[in-house]
Amino acid sequence: MIQPYIAYHFTIEPLQPAREILVAELGSLGFETFKETENGLIAYIPKSDWHITILHEVFVLNSGEFRIVYEKEEIEPVNWNSEWEKNFEPIDIDDTVSIRAPFHKTGTSKYNILIEPKMSFGTGHHETTHLMVQHLLKLDLKDKSVLDMGCGTAVLAILAEMRGASILDAIDIDPWCYENSLENIARNNCKNIKVYEGDASLLVNKKPVYQKGRYDIIIANINRNILLQDLIIYAKSLNENGILLLSGFYQEDIPVIDAEASKHNLKIDLILERNNWVAVRYLKS
Repeated sequence: MIQPYIAYHFTIEPLQPAREILVAELGSLGFETFKETENGLIAYIPKSDWHITILHEVFVLNSGEFRIVYEKEEIEPVNWNSEWEKNFEPIDIDDTVSIRAPFHKTGTSKYNILIEPKMSFGTGHHETTHLMVQHLLKLDLKDKSVLDMGCGTAVLAILAEMRGASILDAIDIDPWCYENSLENIARNNCKNIKVYEGDASLLVNKKPVYQKGRYDIIIANINRNILLQDLIIYAKSLNENGILLLSGFYQEDIPVIDAEASKHNLKIDLILERNNWVAVRYLKS
C-alpha cells in the first residue's frame, strides 16, 4: 500500500547556507525527500512519521540569521518510484564512476553502478555521496574489510566491492534503505556485501556483523550529531592504521568533529570539499 506524505513548502531568505542546513536537520527527523525550488525547498515526510511538533526541533527555523516561512500540505498517495524516474538523472564522477537507474542507457565508465533510486539517500546527486565516491577512488580497497554505515542505497558498498574489497557490511536504520540496498546489491551482481537493519549498536554487539569486529575501512555518511555520538564506536571497530571516512556535515563543523575524533586516536589525513559540504579521511594511529 502506498502511504500518504506530508509536504512542507519553505521560502528561505537568504537562500544559502540556510537551505543546506535545513535539509540536514530535516533529514535527521525523518524527512525522506527534498526538492530545491527557486526560493527555497519542498520537504516530504511519511504521514506515519509526522507529528504536530516536528518542526519545533529544527534549530535553523529559529535562527535570527535567516527568514524562513513555510506552508504544510498533505500529499495524496502517489507512486514515488514513478516520480523518481521523472527526475533522476545519471551521474558521472571524475570520468570513472557512472551511477544510473535501470531506465538509463548503460554507462561507459570504468565502474558502472545501477541504482533503483526509490526514496533512499545515496544516489550520488548529493555532495556528500559524490565526495565519498571520490575518497573511495583514492584508496586501495583490494582484499579490504569495509563497513558502509548509514548505507542508504548501498552505492558506496557496491563501489567498494567493485574496487576489490572482499568483506563488506552495510547497515542502515531505515527499513526502506535496508530493502533498497538488498535490491541494488543484487542488480550489480555483488557477492560479498551483507546488509543489516539497525544502527551503530550492532557494532557493539558484534553480531550479526563481521565476526572479527574490526574493519580496515569504515564509511559513515550520516549527519553531524549521529557522527559525534557514534565516533567512539567507529574508532573501536577500526583496525590499527584503519581508515574512517566521514561526511554529512559542513566545513564549519570540522573543528567539533575533529575534537571528538582526536579523543579516539583518529587524525585527519585528507579533506575533500564540495559546495561547503565536506568529507574527511581519518587515520587510526
